[in-house]
Amino acid sequence: MRIEFQRSVDRILGKLICGVLSLFYRNRGAVTPDHAPKRILIILLSEMGSLVLAHPMFLRLKEKYPGVSLHALVFHKNRECLDVLEVLPPENILTIDDKSLGRFVKSCLVALIRIRKQRFDVVIDCELFARVSSIYSVLSGAPLRVGFHPHTQEGLYRGDFINRPVLYNPYLHVSRQFLTLAEAIDSPTVPKAKGRRTALEELRAPVIPFGQEEMERMRKRVANDFPRILGKELVLIYPSGGILPIRAWPIDYYCRFARELISAGYAVGVIGLAEDGPVAARILSFCGEADCIDLTGYTKTIRELMILFHYASLLVTNDGGPAHFASMTPIPTIAFFGPETPALYGSLDPEAVNCFLGISCSPCLTAYNHRNSPCDGDNACLKEIRPEGILEKALEILRSEGRSKPRPLA
Repeated sequence: MRIEFQRSVDRILGKLICGVLSLFYRNRGAVTPDHAPKRILIILLSEMGSLVLAHPMFLRLKEKYPGVSLHALVFHKNRECLDVLEVLPPENILTIDDKSLGRFVKSCLVALIRIRKQRFDVVIDCELFARVSSIYSVLSGAPLRVGFHPHTQEGLYRGDFINRPVLYNPYLHVSRQFLTLAEAIDSPTVPKAKGRRTALEELRAPVIPFGQEEMERMRKRVANDFPRILGKELVLIYPSGGILPIRAWPIDYYCRFARELISAGYAVGVIGLAEDGPVAARILSFCGEADCIDLTGYTKTIRELMILFHYASLLVTNDGGPAHFASMTPIPTIAFFGPETPALYGSLDPEAVNCFLGISCSPCLTAYNHRNSPCDGDNACLKEIRPEGILEKALEILRSEGRSKPRPLA
């Protein structure tokens, strides 16, 4: 389904359903757990990058409640990210298909039936924007429902049935807020988890191990398919904005950046989904296709993409999933922010370079506007990040004597 349609359904139908359910399940005071939970359901329907940012929360729940059975509800298209993270058994992952309205409704009903049968002690709703997750939390049947709540702030209306309400903090990194959700299960304070401190520097993305056989398979495949780049360091670029095109650094800037890198003796690979092929074709055409290769649709899975990262020297990317996947590999990253801020959504790689100017209207995608920017499409927050400065920073990273060299493709 198109994101505009999803927003409309959530705004109109979601509000109505939340209001009706609140009449029957209205929170009448904090509910205190009488025992440590044995079964916890985590609802996280956001983009795949948010699942990487939630990794510390999964670990904290396992540490806090030894032997707990963790389950998750995610969109089907995002399931692979959880498989890569290996934070819970595959059979404990429930999915919703949002490719069409019909498939969405059917998969929602199937998932809800399975959830009711599981008899969860706690449901943790990690969403900031969607009301469907809030509806799921109350219909799950779990006696303890943890989720973000505006308290005295305006906006974020998602019903009045969260009985372990967590104050949404627009100034705190999302990974730290997810940890607050975990602490809120048995926190006695108001708001929940008051006084909890976790520095962002303490949080790290996991390092995902890969087998030698699959690493070698990727090396041979790239070497055979693109022999002209052998012997050169590879820089990967991700020019797509995904479902939110306003997050994309201008394509003309990517073109100029790629051509200058090639002139400096590097090879450039354009990554993305198969539907990003036209964008890659434009960059290849601008560069004359010399030492510039089209890798859109080349990796069929997140795991393959992360293996490819091991053979590249640098990733330059728009805000989105690739930056978070890169944080689980050795590749250094330069990421562009503007409509959103790295203070909330930066990757858990402490060495990542986040480019963010903080102009007067930036960031403009928030929990209070359903990530629906008022911008007219002229994203000055990204246009003012000039390719000359990014090229200088990229070359500084690439020429650093202390950096770890990527695996050779030759």
